[in-house]
Amino acid sequence: MEYGVKPALEHILARYPGAQTYRPGDSAQLNAEIIALMRSGKKTATCAALAEFAEVPDAMPRVGRIDIALDWNQDAALATHTLSVEEVAYSRMDASRVPPQGEFGSLEEWRKGYAAYLGRGGWFDPEAVLVYEQFEVIEDFTNGTTS
Repeated sequence: MEYGVKPALEHILARYPGAQTYRPGDSAQLNAEIIALMRSGKKTATCAALAEFAEVPDAMPRVGRIDIALDWNQDAALATHTLSVEEVAYSRMDASRVPPQGEFGSLEEWRKGYAAYLGRGGWFDPEAVLVYEQFEVIEDFTNGTTS
């Protein structure tokens, strides 16, 4: 790939058969923050409400699959490889799972942030099941790096 040239999404999806696309965050600002954390290596895990996958079950992360993280404009930002997936109730989240998510300094901050995030999506419930995914970034489409 030529430095500084972002490949078109259809070419990326052709290179990664079976990949799903996803757009982290629920605002342009949060999306940019999350992608920056992923790009820097500070974010190697994420959570989403299991209910988010009800309408598109194929979007559910799967161990071993490579997926494409999109920026707010729906352009490919990063390719991620799923390392593990587990279901954890919001009320049962523990402090060991917080640092890999990169956004929060403590479990208390995580609870506050995720209660707000889940609430905005209509998914908040203390017993809501979350999908906790650990991943590695394998390609950055913005600066042309691969791992």
